[in-house]
Amino acid sequence: METGTLLSLALYFIAMLGIGLYAYKKSTSDISGYMLGGRGLGPGVVALSAGASDMSGWMLMGLPGAIYVSGVSQLWIAVGLVVGAYLNYIIVAPRLRMYTEVANDSITIPDYFANRFNDKARMLRVFSSLVIIIFFTLYTSASLVAGGKLFASSAFGLEYSLGLWVTAGVVCAYTLFGGFLAVSMTDFVQGCIMFVALVLVPIVAIFDLGGITSVTDQVRTINPDFLDFFRDANIADPMLNQLSFLGIISLLAWGLGYFGQPHIIVRFMAIRSVKDIPKARRIGIVWMTVSIIGAMITGFVGIAYVAETKMVLNDAETIFIIFSQFLFHPLIAGFLLAAILAAIMSTISSQLLVTSSSLTEDFYKAFLRRDASQKELVMVGRISVLIVSLVAIALAWNPENTILSLVANAWAGFGAAFGPVIILSLFWKRMNRHGALAGMLTGAATVLFCIYVPVIDGQTLSSFVYEIIPGFIVCTLAVIIASLATAEPEKNIRSTFEEMEREMLK
Repeated sequence: METGTLLSLALYFIAMLGIGLYAYKKSTSDISGYMLGGRGLGPGVVALSAGASDMSGWMLMGLPGAIYVSGVSQLWIAVGLVVGAYLNYIIVAPRLRMYTEVANDSITIPDYFANRFNDKARMLRVFSSLVIIIFFTLYTSASLVAGGKLFASSAFGLEYSLGLWVTAGVVCAYTLFGGFLAVSMTDFVQGCIMFVALVLVPIVAIFDLGGITSVTDQVRTINPDFLDFFRDANIADPMLNQLSFLGIISLLAWGLGYFGQPHIIVRFMAIRSVKDIPKARRIGIVWMTVSIIGAMITGFVGIAYVAETKMVLNDAETIFIIFSQFLFHPLIAGFLLAAILAAIMSTISSQLLVTSSSLTEDFYKAFLRRDASQKELVMVGRISVLIVSLVAIALAWNPENTILSLVANAWAGFGAAFGPVIILSLFWKRMNRHGALAGMLTGAATVLFCIYVPVIDGQTLSSFVYEIIPGFIVCTLAVIIASLATAEPEKNIRSTFEEMEREMLK
């Protein structure tokens, strides 16, 4: 690896660890500070940390690779995500920020469910915590696999296992010591790096090939289906590559997942004021839109670049790495590779902290040590980060691990199990704990059924429609039916809900 590239990466790692040290001194004296940054984050930090933790390596590797392989027809998933993120800021963010503070200062999603529905039996807390711990441990391991593969690529030329330990070690260090504030601040910096990289790379690549008109003409010559929003250029047969209406709806439906992603909506709980949410929304949506467009253009230009240079590209998802190596000075190339690491590490840190908070608040404090001191809870939170990291490393040790196939569906699992429950809990006073539990169980079960149970000629439902659609619908119906079929919520729960409503009107 070039000296300049190594220097850039070293500076990046030092900066992340420095932020962790700053956060350690700033906000880790109590559990609220460690897990939610004391509910004092500004709108810019909330917006970019939510975006960076959301997009992960998908933004710099997955989406450009999808465009490179299938063409602009993959735009529909990007549209669905932007619309979903926008609606998440409108529908969930203000009320969740208000309610989690009013309802006994809830600092985790399971904690919110328990307080919102006065869950004395603790079934809501236990089930939602298990979903978070299991799926996020798998998510984290998949992100670590991505980090290990990046270090093992031609850009680094290192051993996969070494890349695994470096990625996990740096993320674990600043998350373990700095908590939520460190995660959010590093995500903010990482979001800025990703933004600059996704603006810089496509612009330089376009000029290198003679301009956008030249690129478009070359791509059209290679295969005109690359320019068709309704055809998948990866399928050669013109009778089969037409996107169906259900196919487009399935791609757009990715946006439904936002309402139930704990590592994203926890940012709304940490913003310093409901009044800051509109500003955070504007920053977040602009960041997301520009970044997604940059990622799509990178993949699109990559089609022409690979054909022009006659190179052999074995993995479409490495097109961003190819551009960084061939078009830029080693110092800038190191910065661009740091952008990929930033995308991966921002997601790992967020998932580590959410999992740690569930282990600490929803198991240790709720079941083992109700009277634990703040100092003790922070220590348990740090130990939890370390344990989850080690488990994730073990799961990620084999780069070909089939765990990745499970993680590909976790977005749908969270969206279907938590999304309708979160939304209805914030808007419907009649909803009770029976409805919430029924919704979570049926939503998660429906997603698993769609993925694993063959129904038509040996094919599963997920072969025809994205599983979050039936999961989301079934969960919503289950919440409504179970709530109406059982007793109304207790008076104190209705009073808390009404207090939140009054606060929202101020």
